[in-house]
Amino acid sequence: MKHRLPARRGPLTALIVLVATMTAPSCRSGSDRNLDPVPTAGAGGAAAEPEPRAPTTVASGLTAEQRLRADRLINIFEHGTTEFRYGSAEVLSDGRGITFGRAGFTTRTGDGHEVIERYTAAKPENPLARYRPRLEVLAREESGSTDGLEGFLEAVHQAAGDPLFRQAQDRLQEELYYQPAARRGDALGLKTALARAAIYDALVMHGGGDDPDGLPALLERTRAEVGGTPATGVDEAAWLAAFLRVRRADLAHAANPQTRAVWARSVGRVDVWRSLADQGNWDLHGPIVLRGEYAAVIP
Repeated sequence: MKHRLPARRGPLTALIVLVATMTAPSCRSGSDRNLDPVPTAGAGGAAAEPEPRAPTTVASGLTAEQRLRADRLINIFEHGTTEFRYGSAEVLSDGRGITFGRAGFTTRTGDGHEVIERYTAAKPENPLARYRPRLEVLAREESGSTDGLEGFLEAVHQAAGDPLFRQAQDRLQEELYYQPAARRGDALGLKTALARAAIYDALVMHGGGDDPDGLPALLERTRAEVGGTPATGVDEAAWLAAFLRVRRADLAHAANPQTRAVWARSVGRVDVWRSLADQGNWDLHGPIVLRGEYAAVIP
């Protein structure tokens, strides 16, 4: 399972207030290396980072503009900026070793090892290649140890400007998070960009594992609360409101004791999605103006 931590900018000091400058129509209708299983429909780097590369496979649900806004929202939650931090690397003391890159890949959960493997396949001589054997062991043992990773943070910073390193991160985020989230949205019968983006964000943070804090568990609790999904006839606005309630409650009282205290400070992440829904921004149009802890403007 993967437990994502909020941007490291201190405790929440105020409720998120989100303002959109346009009016949209109302809505009516884990191990993390494994792709998130999909049920059937019935059931800091450089100061200015470039935009991610376009995915090689197009998933349904979001336009390119909506996808970029979703990615920027998630990046604000993860790094506190709309810029993509390919060179971000830090030890969060959360039991997951080193967290690095635009999606917060970790040396414990296996996705960090996969990023370096892909980067090295594309460019054998790189500052991170020497860590591959140690990363393989840490991933296999699901160990949060940082022993044997001396200099890893600096090596990530050094590689941050390499287009091949960025490409490896972009493609892995696509495969492990965006595409599975898109398939989830299809299975759930989601029609709005907002609901699909909210699922994408939840998968990035909660992972697709079978633990009580994972996205599948959140979706099952939501299904039980509203008696189904949009695919089975539940109003999408009502379903999303229930999903966000379930997710917020999980963040406030996470089952995993390692992340419980930190996650309790990240409930504002859900409040952003709630605010967008309250404003009727179902097509995730811009600009989106966030105030408070996550203050930013997304075109």
